[in-house]
Amino acid sequence: MGTSPSRDITQLLRAWGTGDEHALEELTPLVYDELRKAAKRQMAKERDGHTLQTTALINEVYLRLVNLDDVSWQDRAHFFAICARLMRRILTDYARSRSYLKRGGDARRVTLDEALMVSADPSLDLVALEGALTKLGEVDSRKSSVVELRFFGGLTLKETAAVLKVSADTVTRDWNLAKAWLMREMDGEQRDGF
Repeated sequence: MGTSPSRDITQLLRAWGTGDEHALEELTPLVYDELRKAAKRQMAKERDGHTLQTTALINEVYLRLVNLDDVSWQDRAHFFAICARLMRRILTDYARSRSYLKRGGDARRVTLDEALMVSADPSLDLVALEGALTKLGEVDSRKSSVVELRFFGGLTLKETAAVLKVSADTVTRDWNLAKAWLMREMDGEQRDGF
């Protein structure tokens, strides 16, 4: 009788956390498919023609993971929670850099006729979401974590509940309240900007 994949992942995470590089080599193929699914779900929320690809997002998460120091990995859920947070940061940094470019960084001159042909991008404003989520974290860190785990990490209600050590009902309430709070906060930012 073999061990469960979740138990294998937990054991490998703990070994990696103590400096066992061989454990990381064994861990990577075990978590890759789940990371790919989470990244694919996240990239599906992005606008068409997004230049960051799913594989690039996974690779960036991997690079940041291997550079983390002093992480005491608890279990599989903790690992994916950290990955969700890293995806959030990567996508937000990417959105900020795109916004920088839109506002004149590395700008090229265009005629007025060319400028009129450019359409507005209707995709989710990750920079605004990041700001609102940061504010939510200051008010209620658990609700912020729920959004991070569900939205950026693609975790289910049960998985999120396991990571946060609360009931699935609590996660459902937090998720609904957090979404309403974030929408109100983001709408307020848009109104303030006009």
